[in-house]
Amino acid sequence: MKFSAVVSSIALTVLIQPAVAHPGMANLVQEIRARQDADTTVVVDLNADGDADPEMIGDLATVGATTPVGTSIYNILTGAESGETQAAGYIPPLFGTKACKKDTCCAWSYVSAELSLLFTGPTGRCNKWARAAIRLGFHDAGTWSKSTWGGADGSIVLSGTEINRAENNGLQDIIGKMITVQKHWGVGMADLIQFAAVHAVVTCPLGPRIRFFAGRQDNSTKAGGPDGLLPGVNDSADKLIQLFQDKTISPHELAALVGAHTASQQSFVDPSKAGAPQDSTPGVWDVRFYNQTTSNTVPKKVFRFASDVVLANDSRVQDEWVQFTDPVKGQKHWNEDYATAYTRLSLLGVNNINNMTECSKVLPAQRIKFPDAWNLFIDQ
Repeated sequence: MKFSAVVSSIALTVLIQPAVAHPGMANLVQEIRARQDADTTVVVDLNADGDADPEMIGDLATVGATTPVGTSIYNILTGAESGETQAAGYIPPLFGTKACKKDTCCAWSYVSAELSLLFTGPTGRCNKWARAAIRLGFHDAGTWSKSTWGGADGSIVLSGTEINRAENNGLQDIIGKMITVQKHWGVGMADLIQFAAVHAVVTCPLGPRIRFFAGRQDNSTKAGGPDGLLPGVNDSADKLIQLFQDKTISPHELAALVGAHTASQQSFVDPSKAGAPQDSTPGVWDVRFYNQTTSNTVPKKVFRFASDVVLANDSRVQDEWVQFTDPVKGQKHWNEDYATAYTRLSLLGVNNINNMTECSKVLPAQRIKFPDAWNLFIDQ
């Protein structure tokens, strides 16, 4: 049955009303429908960055890739397969039905529609909730190293204690939003945090559409990993590179990940300049961050983190950083590298990778062009 026919039926209208009882939910079906006709072509165009062979993580390191999904993730981590996707055309069963309960991706389609409403600002840019979701994804997954526990386990929300760490200040409001979304659709919190992070990135104009895999195990029993595993804004390049290498993340991958600051705004490094962005287009996922971090002339409203500046000038990172600034090829190169690096980050501490399910098809369409991108200092 075509989606338009389903929507027009009285029976569906009656059934779907409980699911759209909270504000904004009436637009969920329209958002899901908008993904129906998206391009399904996947273009793999990875860059050979010259790093050492990538390390494996989780059960890929202990037993190898034993399933098709495990093989795909292994290939993403080694650069043999793209971390981006244009897979679309998925029409979910009605939420709450037996068909939906049997389909892992069904609930995620409804989550995706709700997040699109939450993350998109009035000008079409990604807003404060999107940038907070990106930061939340980093902070939940990043509390892991090769010698500790933790990782992408939802503990930043579920433990009740991890959020109290100073490094997580400012994430309380987005955590409240995630709890609300989880209550609506019944998905796992560890997965929701990482889904929201990749959804927020593609909600930003020009951002990559990063593949999403569901199946992480929630941890509500203890904080996810010890203190000191997240980077500081005054860290040296040596400290940052060592910190991330201990997470199996190479200097080139770190160069890509730190570019998420293109959508960030600081609040606590200098409270007198709260809201100051790290580049002049905080609502657009562009490469201005890479240019403005190293430029001799920077707009007064831009606030540069000292750690970004020293990292950009380190010889282990500099060549990649410069490539990202290329006005012709930089955006595509960065998107590809970010998708690969974030896939790795989002699976740190996950030991059931082979048993996960790919639900990339529920993500909103990528916007590779945004006519208003040149307008500066618009953050929503």
